[in-house]
Amino acid sequence: MSWYTFTSNIAHIFALGGPMMWALLLVCLVLWLLMVERFLFLRFSYPALRESLLQRWNARADRDSWRAKSIRRETVCEVQLQLQAWLSTIRTLIAVCPLLGLMVTVTGMIGVFEIITLTGGDSQAIAAGVYRATVPTMSGLVISLSAQYFSARLRHLAAREQQMFADAMTSDEQQQAKNNQKLKPKIK
Repeated sequence: MSWYTFTSNIAHIFALGGPMMWALLLVCLVLWLLMVERFLFLRFSYPALRESLLQRWNARADRDSWRAKSIRRETVCEVQLQLQAWLSTIRTLIAVCPLLGLMVTVTGMIGVFEIITLTGGDSQAIAAGVYRATVPTMSGLVISLSAQYFSARLRHLAAREQQMFADAMTSDEQQQAKNNQKLKPKIK
């Protein structure tokens, strides 16, 4: 498929969908930019942040006092906020895409009813109107379904990293208990 054919097909879909397709495109672009940002954060920025915070924690002499445990909780919450940033916005945008498509479908069906009143039931005009009304719905669903997989993946990665970080920030008591557990013989 040539570039010209591809762009003319996209232009045809936008002409069929009407002006609301531009709003759908804008939501789609924002959605994918946020998801790419989250993947880049998890891949490049977060490892450096994690190592910095863990080094700072491990450099502490006191890890068992009330103050140290409060600092640990605060640090874990800070990392959680960093990992969960934009995930709720991404989920909201995923839900908005089909709704935008449905809104255009409703306005398209109103156009179909106008055609019925003007032409008295011309089947070709009605079919063209229904076809026009379904294009934005299909587009919204395609955007939403494709983004749903990556959103679920991002949520899983964020939850896993959050748990691994919390586990890595152990107190001296917890570390001692882990070491004792490793030394105990396993009885079957």
